[in-house]
This record gives sequence, C-alpha cells and structure tokens, in this order.
Amino acid sequence: MAAPGDDDLRALVLRAKTGDADAFGTLYDRYVDLVYRYIYFRVGSHPLAEDLTSETFLRALRRIAHFTWQGRDFGAWLVTIARNLVTDHFKSGRYRMEVSTAEVLDIPLDGPHIPENAVVTAMVNERVLRAVRDLKPEQQECVVLRFLHGMSLAETALVMGKKSGAIKALQFRAIRALARALRADLT
Repeated sequence: MAAPGDDDLRALVLRAKTGDADAFGTLYDRYVDLVYRYIYFRVGSHPLAEDLTSETFLRALRRIAHFTWQGRDFGAWLVTIARNLVTDHFKSGRYRMEVSTAEVLDIPLDGPHIPENAVVTAMVNERVLRAVRDLKPEQQECVVLRFLHGMSLAETALVMGKKSGAIKALQFRAIRALARALRADLT
C-alpha cells in the first residue's frame, strides 16, 4: 500500500521529468535539507557541502528524464547522486580532512540554553561525532543514513547498493564499535 503523499510525489516527479521547472523547484525545496545534511556530515565543511549540494541538484536536473521508480524513493536517488559526488571529491585528492569543532556543532548559546549545558552537550556531541568518524567508511555511512537522516533499512540498502540483511549486520557491527569507542566516556 502506498504511503500518503506517494501519489503526489510521483505526480511531481512526472511533471519535473517533462520539464516543469516549478515541479523541480518543489522537489528541491522538499529534499535540499536531506541532501545538504548528508553531504555536510561526510565532508565537514559548510562551503563544500553547499557546493556539492548544488552539484547534486544540477546533476539530478540533467538526469531527471531518466529517473525510474523501481522501488526507490526520489530522496534515495538524490542521496545516491550526492554519495557519488562525495566519493569523487575524496578520490580527486583536492581536499584536506581539517574540520574545526565550530563548523561541526552550531549550538546556540542564547535563549533557553544555559551556557554550561550547551558546553557539555557540545562536548558529548563532538565525542560521538568523532567516534562515528572513526568507524569504517561503510559503517559510518550506514549510521549516518539510518540515524542522522532517519532512512529505513530498505532506503539505506538502496542508497548503499546492498541487501537489507547486509545493512542490518553492518548497522549492528557499527553500533557495537560505537559502544566500545564510547564506553570509557559513558562510565
């Protein structure tokens, strides 16, 4: 059974496939945050994440006429494009793995947030992100897709080109590795 809104999404994609710029703009608005967050976590730089997000949607626009449903969500298709761009970026050798903690965590210190609590939260978040970044690349990607982006097992399997059972096993190993890495910090 189709989820509510699936028919609307299909109609929107069909309109975009036939050249409707407004339909593609609506798809952009719907998925830009998902794509940006995915890329940003992988590259750790706002300007680079913005560039790669723009390139993702440019490639999607060029290739939308060839998009077919085949059981995959449009968002998963966009994340697959983004994943390939990030991979190409890292293979190109034109990058440096230098990320400041200020770029990783933008926690507001005003309003209802008590500065001391924000500092502790930032430290915990930074440690968890460091532990995730220390995972093997496939485990890292699985954790990011499943927990940061909230993708289902099936969507994660589609993006990563694996079967759902393999994603379950990968996720289990990743969580065990995170528990080991964080054990000293949590006790």
